[in-house]
Amino acid sequence: MPKFPSEEWIKEFCKLVNENKAYEEAAKDWEGDFLFIVTPDEGLDREYVFYVDLWHGKCREVRMLKSRDEKRTEFIYEGPYSNWKKLIKGEIDPIKGLLTRKFKLKGSMMKIMRATKAAKELVATASKVPTEFI
Repeated sequence: MPKFPSEEWIKEFCKLVNENKAYEEAAKDWEGDFLFIVTPDEGLDREYVFYVDLWHGKCREVRMLKSRDEKRTEFIYEGPYSNWKKLIKGEIDPIKGLLTRKFKLKGSMMKIMRATKAAKELVATASKVPTEFI
């Protein structure tokens, strides 16, 4: 079972995204890449950074980065480890998480708001990854 956060977890997530027909349909016009940043709390001792390239309903590339400065992306979605756990478990909606400041977004909020169904499908996919939390 992949641990979150880890390279193994993000690769399984990408595989499941590419198998998710509902995400493919919801994100058929989406073009944009992300840094998903997990900041330390609840026993997590350092920051973890995932690069995720999403393009027309598919996950083209994922990998862990050494730091947030390693790659420039269109979006940064960032929050503490405890909130990422809730997001993956389906306890926090990705858009409401932004509106309630559980997560921070850098990039066009307008573009994100036009893709709320795709965002929800991404989270639904994340909750399908068998996950062991650190």
